[in-house]
Amino acid sequence: MRKIKYLVVHCSATQEGKDISTAEITRWHLKRGWSDIGYHAVIELDGTYHEGRPEERIGAGVRGFNKNSLHICYVGGYEAKRKNGKWVAKDTRTDVQKEALRDMLEYWKNLHPDAEVLGHRDFPNVAKSCPCFDAKEEYKDITNKFKRPEEENA
Repeated sequence: MRKIKYLVVHCSATQEGKDISTAEITRWHLKRGWSDIGYHAVIELDGTYHEGRPEERIGAGVRGFNKNSLHICYVGGYEAKRKNGKWVAKDTRTDVQKEALRDMLEYWKNLHPDAEVLGHRDFPNVAKSCPCFDAKEEYKDITNKFKRPEEENA
Protein backbone atom coordinates (compact mmCIF):
# COMPACT_ATOMS: atom_id res chain seq x y z
CA MET A 1 0.00 0.00 0.00
CA ARG A 2 1.09 3.55 -0.63
CA LYS A 3 2.21 5.76 2.26
CA ILE A 4 -0.82 8.02 2.78
CA LYS A 5 -0.09 11.50 4.16
CA TYR A 6 -3.36 13.23 3.28
CA LEU A 7 -7.06 12.42 3.40
CA VAL A 8 -8.50 15.01 1.04
CA VAL A 9 -12.11 16.18 1.07
CA HIS A 10 -13.65 17.46 -2.18
CA CYS A 11 -17.05 18.56 -3.44
CA SER A 12 -18.41 17.74 -6.88
CA ALA A 13 -18.94 21.48 -7.59
CA THR A 14 -22.59 20.88 -8.43
CA GLN A 15 -25.79 22.62 -7.45
CA GLU A 16 -27.34 22.15 -4.06
CA GLY A 17 -29.89 19.33 -4.18
CA LYS A 18 -28.92 18.17 -7.67
CA ASP A 19 -28.68 14.40 -7.54
CA ILE A 20 -25.40 13.55 -9.28
CA SER A 21 -24.33 9.91 -9.24
CA THR A 22 -20.87 8.47 -8.85
CA ALA A 23 -21.29 7.02 -12.35
CA GLU A 24 -21.89 10.54 -13.72
CA ILE A 25 -18.74 11.88 -12.04
CA THR A 26 -16.84 8.93 -13.50
CA ARG A 27 -18.12 9.87 -16.98
CA TRP A 28 -16.92 13.47 -16.47
CA HIS A 29 -13.45 12.29 -15.51
CA LEU A 30 -13.20 9.77 -18.35
CA LYS A 31 -14.24 12.53 -20.77
CA ARG A 32 -11.23 14.53 -19.49
CA GLY A 33 -9.04 11.64 -20.59
CA TRP A 34 -8.43 10.22 -17.12
CA SER A 35 -8.20 6.45 -16.64
CA ASP A 36 -11.00 6.38 -14.04
CA ILE A 37 -12.86 8.58 -11.56
CA GLY A 38 -10.31 10.73 -9.73
CA TYR A 39 -11.77 10.14 -6.25
CA HIS A 40 -11.42 7.04 -4.13
CA ALA A 41 -14.90 7.53 -2.66
CA VAL A 42 -18.04 9.56 -3.31
CA ILE A 43 -20.81 10.41 -0.84
CA GLU A 44 -24.05 10.98 -2.73
CA LEU A 45 -26.95 13.18 -1.56
CA ASP A 46 -28.70 10.37 0.27
CA GLY A 47 -25.54 9.65 2.28
CA THR A 48 -24.64 6.48 0.44
CA TYR A 49 -20.96 5.74 0.08
CA HIS A 50 -19.69 4.63 -3.32
CA GLU A 51 -16.22 3.35 -4.04
CA GLY A 52 -14.39 5.18 -6.77
CA ARG A 53 -10.84 4.54 -7.84
CA PRO A 54 -9.31 1.63 -5.90
CA GLU A 55 -7.41 2.91 -2.88
CA GLU A 56 -4.17 1.26 -3.95
CA ARG A 57 -4.18 3.39 -7.13
CA ILE A 58 -3.09 7.01 -7.13
CA GLY A 59 -6.07 9.34 -7.42
CA ALA A 60 -6.49 12.57 -9.36
CA GLY A 61 -7.53 15.17 -6.81
CA VAL A 62 -4.68 17.59 -6.03
CA ARG A 63 -1.90 18.08 -8.57
CA GLY A 64 1.47 17.29 -7.01
CA PHE A 65 0.00 15.55 -3.94
CA ASN A 66 -1.87 12.56 -5.37
CA LYS A 67 0.88 10.00 -4.77
CA ASN A 68 0.33 10.17 -1.00
CA SER A 69 -3.38 10.98 -0.81
CA LEU A 70 -6.81 9.42 -0.66
CA HIS A 71 -9.64 11.53 -2.06
CA ILE A 72 -13.28 11.62 -0.98
CA CYS A 73 -15.94 13.76 -2.64
CA TYR A 74 -19.41 14.74 -1.51
CA VAL A 75 -22.02 15.64 -4.12
CA GLY A 76 -22.78 19.36 -3.98
CA GLY A 77 -20.80 22.48 -3.21
CA TYR A 78 -22.69 25.27 -4.99
CA GLU A 79 -25.86 27.19 -4.25
CA ALA A 80 -28.92 26.01 -6.14
CA LYS A 81 -29.06 29.13 -8.32
CA ARG A 82 -26.43 31.37 -9.88
CA LYS A 83 -25.91 34.88 -8.56
CA ASN A 84 -24.95 37.50 -11.13
CA GLY A 85 -24.34 34.67 -13.58
CA LYS A 86 -21.86 32.87 -11.34
CA TRP A 87 -22.07 29.78 -9.20
CA VAL A 88 -21.58 30.55 -5.52
CA ALA A 89 -19.70 28.10 -3.31
CA LYS A 90 -21.71 26.76 -0.38
CA ASP A 91 -21.49 23.93 2.11
CA THR A 92 -24.47 21.96 0.81
CA ARG A 93 -23.85 18.71 2.69
CA THR A 94 -26.96 17.01 3.96
CA ASP A 95 -26.94 15.59 7.49
CA VAL A 96 -26.53 12.08 6.11
CA GLN A 97 -23.66 13.20 3.88
CA LYS A 98 -21.95 14.77 6.91
CA GLU A 99 -22.33 11.53 8.86
CA ALA A 100 -21.08 9.34 6.00
CA LEU A 101 -18.14 11.65 5.30
CA ARG A 102 -17.05 11.60 8.94
CA ASP A 103 -17.43 7.80 9.10
CA MET A 104 -15.26 7.32 6.03
CA LEU A 105 -12.59 9.74 7.24
CA GLU A 106 -12.49 7.98 10.62
CA TYR A 107 -12.13 4.64 8.87
CA TRP A 108 -9.28 5.91 6.70
CA LYS A 109 -7.62 7.62 9.67
CA ASN A 110 -7.50 4.28 11.46
CA LEU A 111 -5.81 2.73 8.44
CA HIS A 112 -3.46 5.69 8.03
CA PRO A 113 -3.00 7.19 11.52
CA ASP A 114 -0.39 9.74 10.45
CA ALA A 115 -2.50 11.13 7.60
CA GLU A 116 -3.81 14.69 7.85
CA VAL A 117 -7.41 15.51 6.89
CA LEU A 118 -7.50 18.52 4.57
CA GLY A 119 -9.83 20.14 2.11
CA HIS A 120 -8.78 20.53 -1.52
CA ARG A 121 -8.47 24.27 -0.91
CA ASP A 122 -5.87 23.74 1.84
CA PHE A 123 -3.12 22.79 -0.61
CA PRO A 124 -0.61 25.23 -2.09
CA ASN A 125 -1.50 26.84 -5.41
CA VAL A 126 -5.15 25.77 -5.25
CA ALA A 127 -7.45 28.65 -6.16
CA LYS A 128 -10.71 26.83 -5.44
CA SER A 129 -13.11 26.95 -2.52
CA CYS A 130 -13.55 23.16 -2.70
CA PRO A 131 -14.93 21.52 -0.57
CA CYS A 132 -16.79 24.76 0.32
CA PHE A 133 -16.26 24.38 4.09
CA ASP A 134 -13.23 24.23 6.38
CA ALA A 135 -12.52 20.48 6.40
CA LYS A 136 -9.22 20.90 8.24
CA GLU A 137 -10.98 22.59 11.16
CA GLU A 138 -14.13 20.45 11.12
CA TYR A 139 -12.25 17.17 11.20
CA LYS A 140 -9.31 18.10 13.44
CA ASP A 141 -10.79 15.88 16.16
CA ILE A 142 -10.53 12.74 14.04
CA THR A 143 -7.78 10.60 15.50
CA ASN A 144 -6.74 7.00 15.34
CA LYS A 145 -9.23 5.39 17.75
CA PHE A 146 -7.71 1.95 17.59
CA LYS A 147 -4.34 1.57 19.18
CA ARG A 148 -1.91 -1.10 18.11
CA PRO A 149 -1.28 -3.79 20.75
CA GLU A 150 2.19 -2.40 21.48
CA GLU A 151 0.64 1.04 22.20
CA GLU A 152 -1.93 -0.38 24.65
CA ASN A 153 0.70 -1.01 27.31
CA ALA A 154 2.67 2.19 26.77
